[in-house]
Amino acid sequence: MPDDILYSIRNLTVEYKTRAGAVRAVDDVSLDIRRGEILGLVGESGCGKSTLGKALMRLHDGPASITGGELVFDGRNLMNLSLREMPDIRGAEIGMVFQDPMTSLNPVQRILDHLTETIQTHEPETSIATARTRADELVERLGIRHERLKEYPHQMSGGMRQRVMISLALALRAKLVIADEPTTSLDVIVEAKFLDLLKELQKEFGLTILLITHNIGVVAEVADRVAVMYAAKMVEVGTVQDVFADAKHPYTQGLLKSVPNIKLDSGDLYKMGGQPPSLLHPPSGCRFHPRCPFVMDICSVQEPAFEPVIGDHLASCWLYQKAVAEKTTGKQEIRHG
Repeated sequence: MPDDILYSIRNLTVEYKTRAGAVRAVDDVSLDIRRGEILGLVGESGCGKSTLGKALMRLHDGPASITGGELVFDGRNLMNLSLREMPDIRGAEIGMVFQDPMTSLNPVQRILDHLTETIQTHEPETSIATARTRADELVERLGIRHERLKEYPHQMSGGMRQRVMISLALALRAKLVIADEPTTSLDVIVEAKFLDLLKELQKEFGLTILLITHNIGVVAEVADRVAVMYAAKMVEVGTVQDVFADAKHPYTQGLLKSVPNIKLDSGDLYKMGGQPPSLLHPPSGCRFHPRCPFVMDICSVQEPAFEPVIGDHLASCWLYQKAVAEKTTGKQEIRHG
């Protein structure tokens, strides 16, 4: 694995067992997360973003399970570790900010106890006084007065609780922080401050951040690269500049056109046609073909490879494997839907 790659995900598959059958929420996904970058992971609700984030820490249980693939983090395949070994990785080396802070915080434990317990669990040699000092410094950098460390989660607003979750993820200066919709509970002013802080912390501590979000504007503001998921599949990966300036996959193009823009002359907001497919019975071939305006005959028959289009800009689309598509179908015309 190249030295600049912190986390290499290869052919990862995560399934949920349901009464109707197995649902693949993440299906044969491969992705590299580079050291020191902010990688934005975007896509519609239900496409598998959060499932992928949890899988990187092997947090699934119950009806969900990882059924295939490799998770190579900093040179180690986490799939080879036992469940008893994984807690040493979680928090200390990979931190996570979950979507709902209220259900992620212990309601009968003060905020200070959350932080000091996290620090001392992974760093038993750290004294309680040192842990409290670190907790004070951390929450104040996130805009929380240290006096509020004595409060319980229910005494704080949703935005405050989310910042507490962020401080827990940063308390041990993990190599990778997975932030799952971290700005959902924040108003626009606090969100702007948080995004500035995120970039500041990334530069100061050399953090690697996987930012899971449906907010493309947030990705444009802070991310170095962006990965786009659709129906449990990875469909496009590239730098923010390349993807936003020249999106290759029709789904990514539709996402970008769906973002409200006050500079547009027309008052009409673009609406992507169709509906996301059922992951219980996904479409054959390319999963986006029932909604794609550039659909070809081969799209419904064979899944396109996920490969480079230009340099490090990857996409899974027959438009960029046209020669293969023409040879397979015997047709050169693209049917516009």
